[in-house]
Amino acid sequence: MVSFDRFGPEKILEVSNPKVGMHGFVVVDNTALGPGKGGIRMTPTVTIDEVAKLARTMTWKCALADLPFGGAKSGIVADDRQLTPEKKKDLIRAFAEALKPVCPKYYIAAPDMNMGEEEMRVFVEANGSYKSATGKPATMCVRPGEKCGIPHEYGSTGFGVYHAGMVALEHLGKDITDVTVAIEGLGNVGSFAAKYFSEAGARLVALSDSKGVLYNKEGIDYAAAVEAKKKSGTVTSCRPGTILPAADIVGVEADVLITAAVPDLITARNVDQVKARLVIEGSNIPTTSELEATLHRRQILVIPDFVANAGGVISSYAEYRGKNPEDMFALVKKKIRKNTALVLKRMGGQTPREAAMQIARERVLAKCTTCGP
Repeated sequence: MVSFDRFGPEKILEVSNPKVGMHGFVVVDNTALGPGKGGIRMTPTVTIDEVAKLARTMTWKCALADLPFGGAKSGIVADDRQLTPEKKKDLIRAFAEALKPVCPKYYIAAPDMNMGEEEMRVFVEANGSYKSATGKPATMCVRPGEKCGIPHEYGSTGFGVYHAGMVALEHLGKDITDVTVAIEGLGNVGSFAAKYFSEAGARLVALSDSKGVLYNKEGIDYAAAVEAKKKSGTVTSCRPGTILPAADIVGVEADVLITAAVPDLITARNVDQVKARLVIEGSNIPTTSELEATLHRRQILVIPDFVANAGGVISSYAEYRGKNPEDMFALVKKKIRKNTALVLKRMGGQTPREAAMQIARERVLAKCTTCGP
C-alpha cells in the first residue's frame, strides 16, 4: 500500500502583522477528503514542526471518523497570560484576516490551547466567512434558531469517549452495570465521560485532577464529585474516599481506565502498573504506540485516541453543516460506535491502533490523486 508518511504537508502558510505583533502559521496536511480541519493553538513556544505533526494526526482522525475533512492545524505565537483581552483579540483578528486566502476553502479552524468559543467568534467575524471556524458560541447564528455555533463545552468529546467505551465493553462481553471505571482528569472530556458512564450504571471508583486521585472502591457519586471540584478546585475534596497521588490513577483497581487530560500518562515506568482490562484514550497522546503494543500483549484492550476522542471533530462537522445540537449528538454516537466497531473487527493480530491506521490510510488514499499509484 502506498504511504505518504515520509512526505510533508500540502501547504504551509506563515503570516505576520508587525503593527499588532502577530506571528502565526497554518499547516494544511492533506485535503484528499475535504478542507483541512484543525484547531488554533496559542502558546509562546508553538512551532511549525509541532503544528505539522498535529495536522497529520488530524488527517488520520478525520479519515477514521469518516468525515469529508482533511487534516490541518494552526498556531499563533503568543503568551495569552501576558495579554490583555483586547490585545489577544487584536492578534486573533490579524491572524484571521491573514488567513483569508485559505479559509475556509483549504482550512477550517477550531478551538485548541488557549482558544475557546469567544475566540472563534472573533476569528470568524474578522475572517468574514461563517464557515471559517467551528466551535463558535451557540448564540452566534446565521439565522436565529438555526445554523448556530456548537461550542465544545457541550461535551461532544466525552460523549464520544463513552460510546467508544460501550462498544469496547460489548466486544469484551462486559455488562456496563458490572464495570468499575477510573477517569484521569475531570475537565471537559473527563467530566462528561464520567457523567455518561455513571448514568449508564457503571461504578466510578477513581477520579483525578492535578491535585490527586479520589478513590473509593464502593463508588463515587458523580454529582457530589463535580460539586466538590467546583467549590474547592479539586475533586480530592469530595468525601467519602481515599486520596492518592495524581500519578497513581494509572494503577488503581478498575475494569476501565479513561485518560482525559495529560499526554504521556502511561510511560515505560508505570505501564506494568495498569490493572484495567480496557483503556480508553480520551486525551491526545496519553502513551506511545509501543506501550500500547505492550498492553495489547497483556490482553489489555486499548481504544486509541484518534478513535475514541473524535467526538469533537464530528461535532465540528455537524456545526459546519448547520446541524443543531440534538443532531450533533446523534451523529457523534453513530460515527463513534460504527468506527470503533470497525476497528475492533479489523484487528486480527494487530493492535487497535494499527487496525485504525490501516482504515484511515485506506480512506485517504482512495481519494488522494497526488499520493502515487
